[in-house]
Formats: sequence, C-alpha cells, structure tokens
Amino acid sequence: MRINKNYLDLQDSYLFSRISKKVADYKEKNPEKDIISLGIGDITLPLCEAVVRAMQAAVAEMGTKEGFKGYGPEQGYGFLRQAIVRYYQKRNVSLDPSEIFISDGAKSDLGNILDIFSVDNVVLIPDPVYPAYVDSNIMAGRKILYMDANEGNNFLPMPDESLKADIIYICSPNNPTGAVYNREQLQAWVDYAISCNAIILFDAAYEAFIQDNELPRSIYEIDGAKKCAIEFCSLSKTAGFTGVRCGYTIVPMELVYDSTALNKLWLRRQTTKFNGVPYIVQRGAEAVFSEEGYAQIRQNIAYYLENAKIISETLREMDVWFVGGKNSPYIWLKCPTGMTSWEYFDYLLENANVIGTPGSGFGKNGEGFFRLTSFGERQKIAEAMRRLSKI
Repeated sequence: MRINKNYLDLQDSYLFSRISKKVADYKEKNPEKDIISLGIGDITLPLCEAVVRAMQAAVAEMGTKEGFKGYGPEQGYGFLRQAIVRYYQKRNVSLDPSEIFISDGAKSDLGNILDIFSVDNVVLIPDPVYPAYVDSNIMAGRKILYMDANEGNNFLPMPDESLKADIIYICSPNNPTGAVYNREQLQAWVDYAISCNAIILFDAAYEAFIQDNELPRSIYEIDGAKKCAIEFCSLSKTAGFTGVRCGYTIVPMELVYDSTALNKLWLRRQTTKFNGVPYIVQRGAEAVFSEEGYAQIRQNIAYYLENAKIISETLREMDVWFVGGKNSPYIWLKCPTGMTSWEYFDYLLENANVIGTPGSGFGKNGEGFFRLTSFGERQKIAEAMRRLSKI
C-alpha cells in the first residue's frame, strides 16, 4: 500500500490555528481586555422564520408512516430544483431542473467536481485565493498556474493570453478580497475559456450580497457561459445554513468536451459517491426561495451589508485603501505604513483589541493586506471601528 504523496505537498493549515494561539496568549496576559473579532467567516444571525417552520413541518412529516422519506434522489428533490429554476428565471437565466444538483455546500462540490477531469489538466487559480481551490488540486497532483490579483487591478485579474489553462477558478464576489467582476470582465473570461477549450468553475457563494443590478450574480448572465462554465452556490452565507449544510451546483447540458456531456459525468459521480442532502434540510432550503423566506433573508443580508458599510466608511475616513464592502461581506484593506499582514494583526490586537485575518494566509499576493468581515453583531462592529479610528 502506498499513500497519496501529493498530500505531503500541502502546507499546514496554520493560519487560523496561529491566530487562535496569538489571541489565547494575549488573553492570558490581559484577561480584562474585551477582544472583538472581525475575522470570523461564520454568520451570526439565526435561520429565518420561514426556514424554521418548513424544517419543523418536515420533521413532523417524517414522523408519520405516510410522510416518511428514506433514500432520496442523489441530485436533489424536484421541489427544490424547481424552486432554484424559478430563482434564476428572475434574472432571465433559463435552466432545466436536470442541470441542478443539490449538495451539502459549495466547498465539497468545488473539490469533488475534479473527479470528472483528467489529472493532466492545467489549473488557473487567482492569488490571493480561498485555500480550498489550491489544496484540492495539490491533492490530485495537478499543475497550478496563478492569476496575478493585486492593488493595480483592484484584485480582479483578467485573462493573460500567454497563459493557457484547462480549468479556471473564478469567485465573484471574491473571498477573501470582496472584489466583484462586472459583465464586461466576466465576458472576457468566458471568451478566453472558449478560445482555450477550458472550463470555468464559478464560485457564486456570495451572489446574494450583490446589490448593484448592473453586476452579474450568475456566470450564466454572460453570453456563451453555458458552453464553458459550471456554477457553484451555497446557502451558508445567503441564508445562514453554515450549520445546516445545503447548496447546489449547476452543470448545463451544453457543456460537452471530448464528445461527452459533463452533466452525465457529474450525475454518474454523484450517484456513486454521494448520498444526497437530507429531506428536512431540502425543505428548509425550498423555503429560502419562497417569497416570504427570500424577504426574510434579504433583511439578514442587509444587516451584514450595513455592518460592511460602517467598516468601509471608517476606513475611507482614515484614508485606508480597500476593496469590497459594498456588494460583499468582506473588506480587503491595505496595511498602513508598510506593515506586513502579521505585523498589522499584532498591532490591531495589542492596540485596539480587534482581530482580523492576515492577507498573507491567502497567498503571496495577500502579503501587506488584511481581511475584515461584516458577519459580527452591529454593536461590536461599531465599537471595533471606534477603536480603529482612535489608533
């Protein structure tokens, strides 16, 4: 027996463990200090009422002989897939239910989708980046190229014709930077993918935070995207499903490579390796897309975006360069006075008792930058910004 030695090429996931240790050491020496975290990637508001009622009704239904559900379809129940079809129709995107696969979240599908692609494909990933993109490809042993996201391009890298890739990762709104591609920029990426016969893996986990109607919330709002893109979405941040787990992946029928439909391959993969999302969870997810449920989750999203506005206005008043915060829950700021990411982390912790996430933890281009999130409580967000402006 031999192990997969590609795992030995992975960097230790030390970012958040290092943050935890630094904070624990500081608290031990300063137990009286009130630490406020703006580094949390989890939501803080509870599930909306419509979702809770739907899940409670599903639990009661499962407790009856007539309503009990055993194994469900691996690709998801028809009622939820139809609800997602209607959701996309509102943005003039036409989908067939067979193109939608219900999952337990975008993260797992973004990694698992690689099962249907050859290992010798070249992968193009932005830097800085959500670490799961990189790690899942290192595990498989693929060659990775990096897009140069930087201050000069507002952390929205564009296609480089000198680089030829087979698999392209795009996240918009982006984690960690909060930057959002416009239509023209995404059109350029679609055109590039088609010219290279490449596939775009489009992470739309934060699409619900986009408030500007001119900005695309789905890659399928772009001409030609159904011929070259798979879209992943999650209800984790949209509807507070981080502890419930539900998302979906869209694989259009038009995606055909080597005379083979990718939809067919993904269906085969899922029916072999995935047991499906629980019926109770899917009923809760269906309620997210109802008129009542969507209105309620919009209130929660508005709360987080108002938090982001408070952070953004404070940074603007302090003349600190940043992106994000308007159509995203993330704010990506440039560390002042030339500090490194970790120097700024220590400075904030010791002088303001505020925690964020060092940008260097997301790639080499993240050095000198810092991520703040708006998922906290309003009172704590306001207090953190008061402390920040004071120092």
